[in-house]
Amino acid sequence: MLETGLKHTKEVICDENNTAAAVGSGSLRVFSTPALLTLMELCAAECVLPHLEEGQSTVGTKAELKHIAATPVGMTVKCECELTEIDRRRLVFDIKAYDERELVGECIHERFIVNNDKFLDKCYSK
Repeated sequence: MLETGLKHTKEVICDENNTAAAVGSGSLRVFSTPALLTLMELCAAECVLPHLEEGQSTVGTKAELKHIAATPVGMTVKCECELTEIDRRRLVFDIKAYDERELVGECIHERFIVNNDKFLDKCYSK
């Protein structure tokens, strides 16, 4: 059952594939902002997935992200999310990410519960 207070964690290692230099968001070999956002979205999606009805998933619609500190290649980035608000199909998450030394990012993230078939039908009818 979906209820506020649900929590989830997810980790990833900063490697050559998720650096700013590799993804094109900068030229440095540090954990990229797009990789940080991806980790945060995945953490939130996984948080609620077991509580959805069959044929449902969630889609991200908004993210207010602060990338606070750089993470070097080789360090683990741990993401922690909490479902803080439910408004019908709209879900809001408070998300924080840490590397092995400090807080590296914060995000308020919004997702919507969708019916997979209806969502894809609408998308592909464009």
